[in-house]
Amino acid sequence: MTAYSIDLSPITQFSCEQFDRLCAANPDVKFERTASGVLVIMSPTGGETGKNNVEFAADFVIWNRSSKLGVVFDSSTCFRLPNGGDRSPDVAWVERSRWEALTREQQRRFPPLCPDFVLELLSPSDSLRMAQAKMQEYLASGLRLGWLFNPESRQVEISRAGQPTEILSAPQMLLGETVLPGFTLSLDWFWQA
Repeated sequence: MTAYSIDLSPITQFSCEQFDRLCAANPDVKFERTASGVLVIMSPTGGETGKNNVEFAADFVIWNRSSKLGVVFDSSTCFRLPNGGDRSPDVAWVERSRWEALTREQQRRFPPLCPDFVLELLSPSDSLRMAQAKMQEYLASGLRLGWLFNPESRQVEISRAGQPTEILSAPQMLLGETVLPGFTLSLDWFWQA
């Protein structure tokens, strides 16, 4: 429920291979790495956040199975971003042609690309500032659309490539726009929880 950041730059810089080995040697620990090389250690989420994450993911999976436009990923997937970070969004989606352009080995490891879409859900102990910085890392790496849910403030921050962040108060519905054509996320259940 709490993320810990450790800046190891005074003593070392992790290469991609070293980061991969660290993750493999500690399979019970969820690590991320910022573009500046700060190691982030994530603890498991609580029940409410886990429930909400799977509810969100289910809607994306159902839409994607019908549209066949891409690939949906859960929060266990770590993406190797072009800007140097290794990040795991709560829900991610990659356009099919971009996913299929990767080799089988790249697909099996940390995919070396930025998702086209990400959803981040703040848990009660998450830092809004850190989540916003993470969204900026995605944008700098080629993200096209991102949704940052803040249940405490009842807001969603919508990030789009090349545009200022839009903040909505308890929206009842979000549309996938041109990135997720035809996708609609109903949020009646989320704000009532």
